[in-house]
Amino acid sequence: METLPLAGLKVLDLTLARAGPTCVRHLADWGADVIRVEPPGNSDGFGGARDGFDSTNLHRNKRGIALDLKHPEGHAAFLRLVATADVLVENMRVQVKHRLRIDPQTLTAVNPRLVYASISGFGQSGPYSARGGVDQIAQGLGGLMSITGEPGRGPMRVGIPIDDLTAGNLLALGVMMALYERTGTGRGRWVHTSLLEAQVFMLDFQATRWLMDGEVAGQAGNDHPVNTPMGVFPAADKPINIAASSPKLWDVFARAAGREDWLTNPAWTTPTGRTADRAALNAAIAEETRKHPAEWWIERLEQAGIPCGPINDIREVFEDPQVQHLGMSWEVPHDRLGMARVVRTPLTMEGLRPGVTRPVPALGEHADEILAEAGYTADEIATLRANGALGA
Repeated sequence: METLPLAGLKVLDLTLARAGPTCVRHLADWGADVIRVEPPGNSDGFGGARDGFDSTNLHRNKRGIALDLKHPEGHAAFLRLVATADVLVENMRVQVKHRLRIDPQTLTAVNPRLVYASISGFGQSGPYSARGGVDQIAQGLGGLMSITGEPGRGPMRVGIPIDDLTAGNLLALGVMMALYERTGTGRGRWVHTSLLEAQVFMLDFQATRWLMDGEVAGQAGNDHPVNTPMGVFPAADKPINIAASSPKLWDVFARAAGREDWLTNPAWTTPTGRTADRAALNAAIAEETRKHPAEWWIERLEQAGIPCGPINDIREVFEDPQVQHLGMSWEVPHDRLGMARVVRTPLTMEGLRPGVTRPVPALGEHADEILAEAGYTADEIATLRANGALGA
C-alpha cells in the first residue's frame, strides 16, 4: 500500500461515543498511527459490543492500550506517550480531564508541540460547559428539531447523529490547521469545538434568515424552506425528489411534464409566487407525477436537465450503481469476525488507496509494543500490569 499523507503522525485517542471517534477515524484512515487509550476493564465500545457494527466502523485502523489514568504509574506511563505524540483527541466533560490531570495546560507543558483537540457538548467555557451533551440534546437546543419534520406535527430529530458527525468532521479540520501552523511555529495548539457550535454552524441559511432578516424558520416537511417546487412528489410506484425552482428549471420542468399551461398561471410566474402558492402547485405536480413510475420520471427529467432522484432505503443505497462505482464500503479482514464491511472514507486523493489495515483492537492488545516504543523494558511493563496500572 502507498504511503498515506498522515504516515508518521502519532495520535493519542481518548475518545468515546461518536463525535470524537469520527474525528480520529479521518486521521486513522489516512495513515496516522492512532493509539486508542482505554481504561482497564472497558470491554465494550459505545453503542454495542467491541466487534459490533458500530465499533467496527468507528474504531478501525488503531492500536490499543489499557491504562488506568487514576493510578500514579498509569498516569506517568500516559505522560511518556504524550511526550512523543503529535495529536491528542478527547471528548470528556471539561471537569473530568482536569480531575485526571490530562487537561491541555498540563499536557502541553510536557510536550509543547502537542495539538490537543477537544469536543464537548456545549463548549469548553460558559454556563453549560459542565453539562454532558449528546446529539439529540444538541439538535433540540441548537434549533434543528424546530425546522425538521412536517408543519403541525411537533419537533422531529434528524435520522442520523448529525451533530456528532459534524463536530467530529470539523475537529479533524481544526487538527490539520493546527498541524499546518505548527510547521512554522514549532508549537501545538488547543483546538476545540462542540456539538452545539457544530449545530448552530449547520443551521447555515436558516440561521442567517434570522440574523439578517429577523425571520424565524419553521418546519417545511419535505419541501425546501424557500424554493418551490423542490421536494418529494408521488410517482405511480414510489416517491421521488424533484428540484425545479429556478426560472429556467421551472420552464423546462413544466414542458417536460407536458403542462405548458402552468407557465401561464399568473400565480406561478415568479419564484416568490410559486412559493406563496406552494400547496396548490405541489398538488398540481403530484397529479401529474402519479401517472408514471419513478424510473420513467427520473429518465425523462434527467434528459431535460432537471435534478431528480429516487428515495432509497439503506439497502437500496448500497445497491445503487453510482454508490457501488464509488466503492462506499470497505471489506475489513478481522481477526475475530473473519471479515466485516464498513463505510469507507468519503475523501478521495487521486493516486492513493487508503483502507482498513487494522480491525478494532482488543482491549490493551498492543500495550507491550506501545510501551516498548516509549522506552519501557519488559520488566517495567510487567510491573505496571502487576500494580494494576496497565490492563489486559
